Parts: sequence; C-alpha cells; structure tokens
Amino acid sequence: MTAPPGAAPLPDDDTPEVLYVCVHNAGRSQMAALLTAHLGGGRVTVRSAGSEPADRVNPLVAEAMAELGLDMSAEFPKPLTDEAVRAADVVVTMGCGDTCPIYPGKRYENWELADPAGAGTVEAVRPIRDDIRGRVEELLAELGIQPGSAAAGS
Repeated sequence: MTAPPGAAPLPDDDTPEVLYVCVHNAGRSQMAALLTAHLGGGRVTVRSAGSEPADRVNPLVAEAMAELGLDMSAEFPKPLTDEAVRAADVVVTMGCGDTCPIYPGKRYENWELADPAGAGTVEAVRPIRDDIRGRVEELLAELGIQPGSAAAGS
C-alpha cells in the first residue's frame, strides 16, 4: 500500500496512528495523546494538534497528569496540519468544530468533553482526565491494542 500524493509516508508496519485535535492543543488533546502513548505501550503512533494552538500546555492539565505519574513538561501545543490528518488512521476531535479537514477512508470520532481551560483547580480537571482515559482505553481496545501499564493511576 502506498501513501496518496502529498501524504506522509505510511509506516512499514501495521501500527495504527491516532490524531487528537482540539482548539488550543493545551488540554484535552494533550491528555488524550499522552494517555494513548502511555497505555498503548508503543503499539500506536500518536499525535495531537490544535486549530488555534495556545502558547503552552495548561498547567492544571500538566498537574493532573503528573498525579498519574505522567510528565508533560516536554509537551507543547502544535498546529493542525493537513499532513497530520492524512497520516492518521483515526482522527478524534474535541470541540474544534469544522476546522478539521475530512478525508475519505479516515475514521473520525468527536468526543464531547468539558474544556479544562475554564477549570480553576486541578480538582475540576481530574474528571475530564478520567473521562478521557476511559475513552482512550475503549479506543485502544477497538484498535486491537490491550491497554497496558496499569501503574498509572489505577
């Protein structure tokens, strides 16, 4: 199988690629990407992006993830690109409306989630994080990937 013209090359293996998209790429999509990478244990390629990237990851989101032993200090908001969407097998949107390009043959999901940008405390971010974790575990199972690493917040 070859990649369409202008698309990122397809991986040599059958590793699925998931792209998480939200507006600022500073909260929901960052949590989902980190949880997917962690629970997927290298068996899934993960990217995240924003339609209007912020200048940094939400500090309360980073704190909530640190409670699970997951470090977001190296993460930063990234812009949504056509190439990232083309490369993905699954595109999960989180409140970004119609800004995500649609390509035939891609699996799209829209996760309705509260936005941690309005949360004033880490206590308010935890339920969002936990909701995302449950959805990530379901997605991994649907992709045939047994979620691993029970150490994080189990």
